[in-house]
Amino acid sequence: MSDLTLTPNIDRTDDFYADLLATHEGKTKAESDIINARLILILANHIGDRNVLSQALNAADIT
Repeated sequence: MSDLTLTPNIDRTDDFYADLLATHEGKTKAESDIINARLILILANHIGDRNVLSQALNAADIT
């Protein structure tokens, strides 16, 4: 069982952010929402650990 990593852990974060923005460039709000949903599911599948995914949902919840 793993714990969610909340400290910076991405190489070249600025490059990743630029790539993320470029992916959404020229897209409608609906298209961007679809991209975000697909990205979340792809990364959740990659993580594969339900405990970590639950921690991530709790960390992201703003209520």
